[in-house]
Amino acid sequence: MARRFLWASLALAPITILVDRFAHPSKTVLFVFAAVSLIPLAWLIGEATEHAGEHTGPRIGGLLNASFGNAPEVIIAVIAVSENLPDVVRGSMAGSIVSNILLVLGAALILGKDNAELDRSSLLSQLSLVLVAVLLLLIPSVPGWHGDPNRHSLAVLSIGPAVVLLGLYLVVTIADIRRRPAHVVTDATGWSLRTSLLVLGATTAVTAVISEILVHSLGAFAKAANLSEFFIAIVIVAIVGNAAEHGGAVVIARRGKMKLATEIAISSSAQVGLLVIPVVTLMSWAFAHPLSLAFRPIELIAMATAALFVAFVIRDGRARRWEGALLIAVYGGFVVWFLSAGDR
Repeated sequence: MARRFLWASLALAPITILVDRFAHPSKTVLFVFAAVSLIPLAWLIGEATEHAGEHTGPRIGGLLNASFGNAPEVIIAVIAVSENLPDVVRGSMAGSIVSNILLVLGAALILGKDNAELDRSSLLSQLSLVLVAVLLLLIPSVPGWHGDPNRHSLAVLSIGPAVVLLGLYLVVTIADIRRRPAHVVTDATGWSLRTSLLVLGATTAVTAVISEILVHSLGAFAKAANLSEFFIAIVIVAIVGNAAEHGGAVVIARRGKMKLATEIAISSSAQVGLLVIPVVTLMSWAFAHPLSLAFRPIELIAMATAALFVAFVIRDGRARRWEGALLIAVYGGFVVWFLSAGDR
């Protein structure tokens, strides 16, 4: 039933594009249309990479999932960079990390099997990577708390942490790939490799168009809803950009595969910290206003606190429903804090 709904909701993307080109509605309406349209697109990107992985084997399939699973977030961030909206970029990336390890993990624990065993070692390793990312982000962030956080010198200073984060991601990914079994030819029952790659390319292109509409209408939606752009970026845009991971983790948890569901939730946050943030930072130098990684204290505190709190919760290697409710409650507290913070 859910899959049928997602397939049907893919029609929202062309409708949104047509409405934008010919109907010229208010920016508020466009933002809502674009945000909702991105959810099934993110799901379809996940589907295409999964089907492609059936033909390429676990090693290449893992790389495809890592590369394209975060495509919506990267596209949204790059378009926001091109529009010179650095606070939106930083807010959405920080929000992605926080929402994955609190909201998504919390939902997975609630809906999954109670008292199920977790891969404690792997999850704690992923959380430690998030903390390493936060520590490295302090280098350009602390100077940004005084003066203009978007000054060119801070953008230059951000290159170092970005390169280190990306290098760490490559080391961790290569080590993980080597641990995976070699390619084994299986009887793939899904799409052909060609179909998977065509769908992946087409969906990514449409996602770019919808993301552009989303970013262009964000400011107007913020004013109409009487919300700060920071709140919209760190909560709404972050959840929309991670829709594939959010839905996937919850569905897998419902099937009782708690190790995989929790791994998706936490490793997605690590990927944002070690892959999305540095890639967007380095790509930003192709535009007039390169991105500085001068995160606000509220963003850094939220990311670090979320990682430490989740590490405390899963320290015994068991999944409990009440702990999931606690994680969601903590995320709700962060949302209230984000709402009161306002723009920079």
